[in-house]
Amino acid sequence: MSGSTWFRRTHRWVSMAFMATVIANFVVRAQGQGEPPAWVTYAPLLPLSLLLLTGLYLFALPYLGRRGERRSVGAGDEPCT
Repeated sequence: MSGSTWFRRTHRWVSMAFMATVIANFVVRAQGQGEPPAWVTYAPLLPLSLLLLTGLYLFALPYLGRRGERRSVGAGDEPCT
């Protein structure tokens, strides 16, 4: 499995974990038993930070792939004879 495939798979699973923590946060707050514990409030931050890192990598991946290409003016033009 290549690195980009691993990052995509990780990003998908972490997004599901993030959604689960956000939903749990809303459920705890909806019960209305005062202020929820701090760990419930801050639980989504770890998956969110991982989503930020993997998302930035996946965003930059197409640009990193082009870094090695040679670029020249009029690269698609045929030479004049």
